[in-house]
Amino acid sequence: MQPSAEIYYDAASAQSQGRREQQEDAVVADFPAGAGMGFAVLSDGMGGHAAGDVASKIVVTEIFSELKMQSGNPKGLEEDISGILQAAVQSANDCVRYHAETNPETMGMGATLIAPVLLGDRLYWISVGDSPLYLYRDGQLARLNEDHSMLAQINYLVSHGMMERETAANHPDRHALTSVLIGGEIAKIDCPARPVRVQPNDVILVASDGLQYLSETRIAELVGQGASQSSAEIGAELLRALEDLDDPDQDNISLCVIRVSDDPTFGLETVPPAAMAAEPAAAAATAARSQMTIVAAASRKRKVVTYRVSMERSA
Repeated sequence: MQPSAEIYYDAASAQSQGRREQQEDAVVADFPAGAGMGFAVLSDGMGGHAAGDVASKIVVTEIFSELKMQSGNPKGLEEDISGILQAAVQSANDCVRYHAETNPETMGMGATLIAPVLLGDRLYWISVGDSPLYLYRDGQLARLNEDHSMLAQINYLVSHGMMERETAANHPDRHALTSVLIGGEIAKIDCPARPVRVQPNDVILVASDGLQYLSETRIAELVGQGASQSSAEIGAELLRALEDLDDPDQDNISLCVIRVSDDPTFGLETVPPAAMAAEPAAAAATAARSQMTIVAAASRKRKVVTYRVSMERSA
């Protein structure tokens, strides 16, 4: 039996290649209409030409497959949510190792992971690495998951007066990861046993660290301005803001926007085709409602082209 659908979701995923030579992120979201549950899986590949894109796809595929199988029994999934998520992560890590061992040219590839699971008004997650999970509520943006990078430790030193802000801003290791899925021992896994309770009008934002070229203040402003918009439109505005920055070092960006409501008609509206044609960035955000949607996109010279592959559900 599915969880009580007293909470409804409108979810959309989006990607942009930024200024990088290839897209190394992968993202998938599955939020069946009216089911009262759903999940997203996002992975940021590392390793560049050592196949970071392959690593992220392996991680997303393994985690998605396990969650999809377990979602047929939501009660059982929730009863052992931490065990199921951690076992899925270990399996994904083993697959990364096996691929690297059998394909030596990919040795050194790895990926981060963030996978939120929503069951009614309960939000669970598992994460490894620095990809953020945000909750926007009442005008405030809060990061929920741990940051497994040196940046978190550097910020701690700054806040306790043990490092100057200028030194921290230019520290060469500020973006170095302290935990990643690379096939070896996983140093840190963030997987709380107790859920965060969500409520109507919340917005959950899952992203790769490419989104953090925007400040958290700016992200909160854009999400807040989209309070009456669909998740697809909020995602498009975030991508558009990154394009406007025109940062020559802009990393790949992947994100999933999940809006929460108690309205049973919530999320059933669609963006008119004419509007999507008129707004290229809007086409980069696609909704995952009654179907599972995988999004891949490329961004060249401030133009975003999105490819969408959907698998319709059988009746």
